Amino acid sequence: MTDLPNTQPSLLVRLRDPRDREAWERFVDLYAPLVYGFVRKRGLQDADAADLTQDVLRQVSVAAGKLEYDASRGSFRAWLFTVVRNRITDFWRQDGRHVHGTGDSSNWRMLQDEVAAASDSAEWDAAWRRQLFQTAAQQVRADFTDSTWQAFWLTAVDDRPGKEVAEQLNLSIAAVYLAKGRVMNRIKEQIRWLQDEPPPASS
Repeated sequence: MTDLPNTQPSLLVRLRDPRDREAWERFVDLYAPLVYGFVRKRGLQDADAADLTQDVLRQVSVAAGKLEYDASRGSFRAWLFTVVRNRITDFWRQDGRHVHGTGDSSNWRMLQDEVAAASDSAEWDAAWRRQLFQTAAQQVRADFTDSTWQAFWLTAVDDRPGKEVAEQLNLSIAAVYLAKGRVMNRIKEQIRWLQDEPPPASS
């Protein structure tokens, strides 16, 4: 999955209305775990990561009234990544523990920062993919029986062979792959809904 979907214009437009609680809850469900998980991996303790996540959400809330979707200026997710990275930098600076070695030149520090930014950006995008999948999977889980869900999870997520899964669940191999396809299609539909994407045109 190389083409990352952006947060769609309609959700951003809805965030501009402070009375639209459903839009804000949907936004928080998608982005709060993403921000929290990302900052935790950068060494923040649980309480600090939770506080920083709340700070980021407050910043989005304040900016929401001015948010405008303009694809030429980049994705909302990229803007949010910049906000999060700046807040992490501020945290370590205030904490007094983010200190460069005294022998570093300014050019070397700049190069290090650029490499770190590129690595962080790639990790942010990967985390976004995982968050979308996890959220969608949680939301559709109740639509399927245990055996159907296990057949999907064991083959699609745990990457186990269909024959092995069929034997474990006492299903035919065809039933295992049918279950995998059904659940995956439903998750894809849910991901499109989460992002306000229209369904693909029927052929």
